[in-house]
Amino acid sequence: MNAPEQSGLETRIGYRFHDPSLLQTALTHTSFANENNGGRAASNERLEFLGDAVLYIIVTRYIYDAYPDLPEGKLTTMRQNLISGGALSEFARRIGLGEALRLGRGEEKEGRDKPKLLEDAFEALVGALYLDSGNDVDRVSAFLLPFVRDHLRALAEQHAPMQDYKTRLQQYVQQTPGEELRYEVVREEGPDNGKIFTVRVFINSNAFGTGVGSSKKEAEQKAAAEALTRYLPPREE
Repeated sequence: MNAPEQSGLETRIGYRFHDPSLLQTALTHTSFANENNGGRAASNERLEFLGDAVLYIIVTRYIYDAYPDLPEGKLTTMRQNLISGGALSEFARRIGLGEALRLGRGEEKEGRDKPKLLEDAFEALVGALYLDSGNDVDRVSAFLLPFVRDHLRALAEQHAPMQDYKTRLQQYVQQTPGEELRYEVVREEGPDNGKIFTVRVFINSNAFGTGVGSSKKEAEQKAAAEALTRYLPPREE
């Protein structure tokens, strides 16, 4: 990694390393280490081991303090979600970590956005921060916890109970005899494990709303929400 790339990464993470070699090691994949200096170059595996433990204690302490009413089982599930590969690889993408990695030729061909590659590198970066800051957990927390809080907010929004707009719309439509309500999937996009659905809701032959979601149910609810704004008469002031 050259100096501009290192400086750019340090700017993104808000930390300037006292020992630049620690950062360089954190960004060195085993494939690069094996192909350079006769295999004697240090890889990020040991820093990854350390970073994993630092992540564990910081996240555990944070959710322990932030959620005093949650039982152990709930806290364990929350922690696992926060330190899972999916979460850590997303944290890594937010700081452009993949672009700064030192990879061997074969690994380079496979791409820099592999979740496991990014997860390991993020853990190594945390380990490097911990050592470079003099084992200062508070300093590492200042870097890590914004990611954790953002992820928790996203989880809360994802699992928040959705208002049942479909039932409300059905109730209003049924007040007029002969009215027919139906939902129609008008588009499916994306791979099987990540489809996006577009649904349109009709009252008789007229389209009253369109919704887009990662499931048919979610798209139908959004279509019904839009239809309610058009189907219901405006309130009198």
